[in-house]
Amino acid sequence: MELMQQTADLSAYLVADEAVDHEHPLVRETAARLRATAPDAYGYARSAFEHVRDTIPHSADAGDDRVTWRASDVLRLRTGICYAKAHALAALLRAEAIPAALCYQNLGVVHGLVALRLPGRTTWSRVDPRGNKPGVDARFSLDEERLAFPVRPESNEVDYPELYAAPHPVVLAALKAAPDREHLLAHLPTAL
Repeated sequence: MELMQQTADLSAYLVADEAVDHEHPLVRETAARLRATAPDAYGYARSAFEHVRDTIPHSADAGDDRVTWRASDVLRLRTGICYAKAHALAALLRAEAIPAALCYQNLGVVHGLVALRLPGRTTWSRVDPRGNKPGVDARFSLDEERLAFPVRPESNEVDYPELYAAPHPVVLAALKAAPDREHLLAHLPTAL
């Protein structure tokens, strides 16, 4: 699948917004801590991915009823579903000037991912910070995708090729409207 930038201007994938709030002090502090142990941009991106994947439980896996959507809240409260965790990873990458896009799959419901473009590379790589559990083994890989859920075309699942600079409005609206996780899971978007 060929990934397509929503906008040709690469700098759009470095911008802070209300969900990907990489200028927030907690995001900056977390980025600085991760950067201190990373030898280069690749090492930092991997550390940021593993930090979000492994230290912030997916709220459905953890049974956490809180709904987060802003990256700084995901980092502070240490919870979120796939979309929120994608916002957190995008913010950590952008905090260190690594272009990061939000992208999606349709697995019956819309699932959130991140695409990143490291310095010196001309292509985007998708990663899935959702969080591993039995049967889910997402990994940081730039050349071979290791996503939590490969699509099954026979079940009408699809990868959306668009790379968004900001969260898709349908996704953001669902997160903002949800008073708790149960409501959110009952009202997940089924298409973009």
